[in-house]
Amino acid sequence: MQYVKLGSSGLRVSRICLGMMSYGSPRSRDWILREDAAEPIVRRAVESGVTFFDTADMYSEGASEEITGRLLAKLFARRDDYILATKVYFPTGPGPNDRGLSRKHILAAIDDSLTRLGTDHVDLYQIHRWDPETPIEETMEALHDVVRAGKARYIGASSMYAWQFAKAQHIARTAGWTAFVSMQNHYNLVYREEEREMLPLCVDQGVGVIPWSPLARGLLTGSRRRDGRRDTVRSGSDPLAGSMYEDADFDVVDVVRAVADERGLPAAQIALAWLLGRPGVSAPIVGASKAGHLDDAIAAVDVALSEEETARLETPYRPHQIIGHS
Repeated sequence: MQYVKLGSSGLRVSRICLGMMSYGSPRSRDWILREDAAEPIVRRAVESGVTFFDTADMYSEGASEEITGRLLAKLFARRDDYILATKVYFPTGPGPNDRGLSRKHILAAIDDSLTRLGTDHVDLYQIHRWDPETPIEETMEALHDVVRAGKARYIGASSMYAWQFAKAQHIARTAGWTAFVSMQNHYNLVYREEEREMLPLCVDQGVGVIPWSPLARGLLTGSRRRDGRRDTVRSGSDPLAGSMYEDADFDVVDVVRAVADERGLPAAQIALAWLLGRPGVSAPIVGASKAGHLDDAIAAVDVALSEEETARLETPYRPHQIIGHS
């Protein structure tokens, strides 16, 4: 495993982040694993050198945080041996204040997350989306207070427009509050709209990029076909995949498969190797419901693509509408 700083912060993370959304309650999604099935995969990640783990308060209605906390406490000797990230924004209850980025919700949500995680702090506390109903000044001051209280070491953001992210950073720095050190955005070989504004902003400002859906919900691994076939449980029960990606994206998938065949490697390793080589990218967030998913992600860290291979992979790209901000 390789380790890098998260942007220009002093925090060092493994180049692969294990996304813990895959573990929780199958009641929420068919492909989610219970704790006993998740433990061997998480153990394998730990033994392979993965130290970065990402979850959220709304995954499986909090069950993901509970499982994450128990497994990491069991598999690591010390709390300081791993980097724990979670997120706040989406509804966690029926009340009008059980969502969003108000001061009230953020201060309640961090305490609830810490209880479920079984720890006194998270290393990275992230806003899951932009909240148009709350002044960003209120949000940034509340996040600063979370850090000052010792409940989070750093803060990060997730999918939004570059102007929104720049505004939040400017407000925080002008007021002397804690600024974001990371951006968790939607970025992969078939969705590269982040290259227009967000990625250049992050590179310029020293913000670490930790992309979600690095394999396009399995599209880049070949789990879905042009004829509509779905080869995995997740691809067959994922209503978002069909709306997020288009038929033209299979042209990219075909090139990924061709390069993978030439290398004698799985397509997932090629797609992840491309992402790991992009400017500003610290650690893709990889979900793993099978040990092989994790093995491919870890192996991708050591795959170096040539300039010719990179150009081939990028050439078929077609622009997309902005997706993933809501």
